[in-house]
Amino acid sequence: MGADACDLCIDSGRASRWPRTAVARLSATTEKGSRLAAIAASHRCSCCWNFLCRPAGVTRASAVAPEMKPKILLLLLFTGVVILSYAFHRMEIKITIFRSLMRQIETEQVTGDIAADTGSRICLTNEVTTKQTKKEVPKKDKEVKYIVAKLDQRMPKVTFTDIKTTTSAKSSKATLVSPKGSYCVGEHLLVRLDLFDHLGKRKEYGGDFLQARIYSPGLKAAASGHIQDYKNGTYLVNFTLFWEGDVKVSLLLIHSSEAVSALWATRKKGYDKVIFRGKYLNGASAVFTKCTFNITTEAELCEYLDDRDQEAFYCVKPKNVPCAAFLSLTSYNAPMSYLTDLERSLIKRSNIGIEIPQAFKDIRVVPCESNKTTAREPCRFKVSSPFPSGFALQNQWHPVSCTLETLNTLDHLYTCLQGKVIYLLGDSTSRQWIEYLTRTMKSLKYLDTHGFGRHPNLVAVDMNRKIQVQWKKHNHPLVTASEYLTTDHNYIAREIDSIAGDKDTAVVVALGQHFRPFPIELFVHRALNVRRAIQRLLLRSPHTRVVIKGENTRELDVDQERFSDFHGFAQYLAAKDVFGELDVAFVDAWDMTIAYATGDVHPPDHVIGNQINMFLNYIC
Repeated sequence: MGADACDLCIDSGRASRWPRTAVARLSATTEKGSRLAAIAASHRCSCCWNFLCRPAGVTRASAVAPEMKPKILLLLLFTGVVILSYAFHRMEIKITIFRSLMRQIETEQVTGDIAADTGSRICLTNEVTTKQTKKEVPKKDKEVKYIVAKLDQRMPKVTFTDIKTTTSAKSSKATLVSPKGSYCVGEHLLVRLDLFDHLGKRKEYGGDFLQARIYSPGLKAAASGHIQDYKNGTYLVNFTLFWEGDVKVSLLLIHSSEAVSALWATRKKGYDKVIFRGKYLNGASAVFTKCTFNITTEAELCEYLDDRDQEAFYCVKPKNVPCAAFLSLTSYNAPMSYLTDLERSLIKRSNIGIEIPQAFKDIRVVPCESNKTTAREPCRFKVSSPFPSGFALQNQWHPVSCTLETLNTLDHLYTCLQGKVIYLLGDSTSRQWIEYLTRTMKSLKYLDTHGFGRHPNLVAVDMNRKIQVQWKKHNHPLVTASEYLTTDHNYIAREIDSIAGDKDTAVVVALGQHFRPFPIELFVHRALNVRRAIQRLLLRSPHTRVVIKGENTRELDVDQERFSDFHGFAQYLAAKDVFGELDVAFVDAWDMTIAYATGDVHPPDHVIGNQINMFLNYIC
């Protein structure tokens, strides 16, 4: 079909054809079309607009007939309404999607808040987790302060200028309340303690650190006692007489209230009682530097941070050595003390762990029908267990509140651990458990983990029975003169996060001994991080068994400013606060080691065997 000026109409750079036949049809059907056809015949068309040809020199406005203007305006208005409706519709869709996303995030955050109220922390998307972490930091700080404040209320705040005015065990006395010629098994023995100073003056305030136990050496029997402090120099010790026979009583003044006050004050003063020596590799040679938790220096630092859990450890950066070359650590006690000479005299070995004289002889205990001491319910250990939590008889531990099945024979051990994976996380007191199991179960063999030093991570397996037991040391602090790798350990919370868990998985956490030289806030903060990790584990795997192992008591001849059992007792109380509401078991090693009077941070096998037996009763 040929083309003339009206065949090709151009509008805003777009080409479109207007067929001559269409103009003819328009002219034949309407008067308006006749006029347009006449115009098209007498003029050369320069372009076409709204399907109408207009001659050169004729404007768009003049080319539109007056009758067409209202219709065109209506058409434009309708088009505008359609466009606006579409735009509003798209906006509404976006708003709906946005609101839906916000509701989802809010729901997740509320879930996180509810979980956080019970100590939980639910792992969400990265963005939400970051927001929760920011919210939880002040919440965790508040909880740390709350627990430390509770401990503060228990501690004496006294000063002295003369050691003769401090508590003297030898000047004090212990008497029986309502003494009898003999007692029934299951009865309570009440002992009153009246404490005096070295001048024979009665103490007017409490806060002394005492340990009390009853024992019968011939029966290999022992139990600790519950001590009530009346805050006026008088104490009431409550013993339960669990077995028949002649029973001896031991009442030790570990630290006077003046020593306790001084030790608690020094614990708050800093992180510099222990010095960490970091080893870095610079090519083939080693470079050493100072490391710690809190350091004030103008030197450049290597920072080893866990942002989520707010954990931090620092080393002075060796010159021309990258921070990633950090290899190992050792530690030693700093040649300093926050105690005065007078205060230090209170914690000399000759002044700690002194027996308080008793105004009575051995206690005679006889069986009585009306008194029963053994519960028949199977043990389901909780952190909130009573104190004392149990007693030893023939070196076998018996919990107070339940019946414990003996699972320490080989057959019991193999049957219980068949197909199980056991994670032991913490210090060397939990490492004793894997060492005990591998000595007892000969088919449980160590794998070569290519560890280093005296504290390598341990893995033992029994391939036939599909048993796996592994021990991993916790992250900073590890206080030891022996060199250990920093590249193969992690914070316990991170280790727990990596455990999938199931009904055949058990996790044991042991924290405490290495935290004693540092401010109590460090221990509480770490324990709270572990608690959140346990809650995350139980959310994704509710059938996983988790056990908290309490601290052992330890030697009296160690540096008391740094490692006193008083510091361990404060952590024992804090741990019960932190883990008390969780669905976990608690092996009360503190109570057990007082009863057995082990006096060793690494107690003998019969004590370890009883700790493990409690653990096995929980998981089997």
